Amino acid sequence: MALASDASAPQNGTAVPSAAAQRFLHVGCGPARKSNTTPAFNTPEWTELRFDIDPSAEPDVIGSMTDMSAVGAQDMDAVFSSHNIEHLYVHEVPVALREFLRVLKPDGFLVLTCPDLQSVCELVAQDKLLEPAYQSASGPISPLDILYGFRRDMARGNLYMAHRSGFTRTVLMQLLIECGFAQAVVMQRKHPYYDLWAIASKDRKSEETLRSLANGHFPVDGRTAAIGEY
Repeated sequence: MALASDASAPQNGTAVPSAAAQRFLHVGCGPARKSNTTPAFNTPEWTELRFDIDPSAEPDVIGSMTDMSAVGAQDMDAVFSSHNIEHLYVHEVPVALREFLRVLKPDGFLVLTCPDLQSVCELVAQDKLLEPAYQSASGPISPLDILYGFRRDMARGNLYMAHRSGFTRTVLMQLLIECGFAQAVVMQRKHPYYDLWAIASKDRKSEETLRSLANGHFPVDGRTAAIGEY
């Protein structure tokens, strides 16, 4: 594996060396960096390893969520995945979640966010499929964009943006547990976010520890949103 500090380009199929510092794997990073993750990760205590399927994003490791073999088993303290799993087909999602679990250390945890189909479909039921649901840095985002992928980028040839699956709070919690995580806490944010935020731990943690993780990683403006726990 080629790291960002290496002069060579990232490569497939090479092992990621272990390190003593706390490290999180930034899955599907795109052009984003550590500062674009969560407040808790964006601290000196955490080192980021960027992972993406698209070489143009210049990740540290090139690979797919369904085959993260370039990252060693139990090598990461945490995994961060922001708006990635909806790009997989339904049958691929459990494969990716089990890959996230595999690379985590025994006490590691996953922070994951993705669109919330339940709140988006409320807009669809109101016949607002093409109306802006919210404004992003890339422009207005409609329910159609949230459901199937950002149309503007796909029209420009970036088919990595296509969405092939979807989740509600209940479905996401069930999937995380079925794929081997010991615990999962999922927060649902409705308008103007239309997203889900989850923390899933590889081992069982105390309520105090889970609350601390949620406070450090869930968006501040959403912590009062509905939360479910397994």
